[in-house]
Amino acid sequence: MKAANIGKILGGFGLLLLFSSPFTLFFSSGSFALVATKVVAGLVLVGLYFATNFKQFGQFASRRSSFFFGSTALMVLLTLGALLAINYIAYKKNQRWDLTEKKIFTLSPQTLSTLKGLREPVRAIGFIPTDHPAYEALQATFDRYHVEAPERFEYSFKDPRRHPDLTEKYSLTESQTTVVLTRGEGSSETHTKLNIVSEQELTNALIKLTRVSEQKVYFVVGHGEWPLNQPMPMSGQRGRTTSLSEMKQQLTQEGYSTREINLAGGTTVPRDASLVVIAGAKGRYSPSEVESLRQYLAAGGRMIYFAEAYGEPGPELSGLLAEYGVGIDPGVVADAQFNGGSPYVVLSLFYGRHEISQPLSQRQLNIEFPTARALNVRTLGLAEGVKVVAVVSTSPFGWVELTPDDKPAAGEGERTGQIPLVTASTRNTSGAQDKRFDEARLVVVGDSELLMDSNWGHEGNRNLVMNAFGWATTQEDKVTIRPPDRTASTLQLDEDMLNRVRFVSTDVLPLSLLGVGMAIWLSRRNK
Repeated sequence: MKAANIGKILGGFGLLLLFSSPFTLFFSSGSFALVATKVVAGLVLVGLYFATNFKQFGQFASRRSSFFFGSTALMVLLTLGALLAINYIAYKKNQRWDLTEKKIFTLSPQTLSTLKGLREPVRAIGFIPTDHPAYEALQATFDRYHVEAPERFEYSFKDPRRHPDLTEKYSLTESQTTVVLTRGEGSSETHTKLNIVSEQELTNALIKLTRVSEQKVYFVVGHGEWPLNQPMPMSGQRGRTTSLSEMKQQLTQEGYSTREINLAGGTTVPRDASLVVIAGAKGRYSPSEVESLRQYLAAGGRMIYFAEAYGEPGPELSGLLAEYGVGIDPGVVADAQFNGGSPYVVLSLFYGRHEISQPLSQRQLNIEFPTARALNVRTLGLAEGVKVVAVVSTSPFGWVELTPDDKPAAGEGERTGQIPLVTASTRNTSGAQDKRFDEARLVVVGDSELLMDSNWGHEGNRNLVMNAFGWATTQEDKVTIRPPDRTASTLQLDEDMLNRVRFVSTDVLPLSLLGVGMAIWLSRRNK
């Protein structure tokens, strides 16, 4: 390649460096040292162009190549102008993409619906100094909430060392990352605080702050049901225990108040009950207990029944469930294809058309049933006005194992096919005497082990159960997908490193690509 042509390419690079210097100063870096380096390098390269093409200067007006300098300068200016325009549009549009595996920078549907449902502004105050290790992550979390609800969610940071009045007002503890959420002004202000700051915790705190009243949930006891407040041994695992503590905590965070009730002696369900839950009953219910539940449902009550694999509800309770279109078959459900390593651990993403399962179906979340009972949807002998829907079923490869052993296989006389595992029933009770609600609601789940801590971490299980609670209590905003348990796989960068990354990504790389393209164009032009 001739020296003159090389000089033209170097001159083009020089113009690129000179014209991009203002961009470096005001946008990508702000470093005077870098700008000075680019200007000096640009002048040197332009000088090399003049040194290698000085013989052609007097022929600029007559030769076609005399327009090289001007056309190159114009191309560089137009390209830089286009880059500036694209960056400006991108900045104004503020489009973001979350490429992390667990979507740690994307708000969950529950968070979005909670923010949308805020009726008055909420202020979040982060009581940590700017040099705290958690400051940037907390600010990013607050910013995502603010972007979704700019008029209803505001935030600020206060250094607790400089604001002892606020520290005393909110009874803050030293050496903890504390966030206070407030709403209202003056004497009508209410607040709540949290120390573990995650999306789940922050959203639950918003729900707690803005809820109107608690939903009282009564868990029936007296028949071997899973206890709410104490550990229990894990089946087949000697010495290990589990509990319902995580479910209970989730219920509390979402505005439910839990308590136990024994219906022995014909005790009626309290008037303040929003929901009655039977979780894993192993013994039979007496006629008087079932009659209390029958009257409760007939007046518009709401109930969720979690079946136990190795327990029978008895003929009286089975009769009540049958009135609402649900039967519980003997045996344990198995699935030859959709399972978690054992045919008895059934996996399902086969959803019916129902509010409870709609968010799960949209996300294609699996439900894992460790030991499920088979349900059947009845059409005869129903109470007046009852409608029942299968919410979750097995795959077409499911069957009911009547004699569970270590070699499960569908045998003669055993039910096969797509078997319901969760059902939802409704009954119009608007004309009932002494009614509680206009509609009775009953959810039957074929597996009570979903509630245990050992299974609660499964995202599909947790959302199915909580959606059942939300639907049964007619709280449509709680039928959603909650923030998953996400571990952040992030790289911590200080300000200096961030500036370097920004300079390389917005300055060095685009200009390098532009320079290479311009060099190719000039080489072909001069052949």
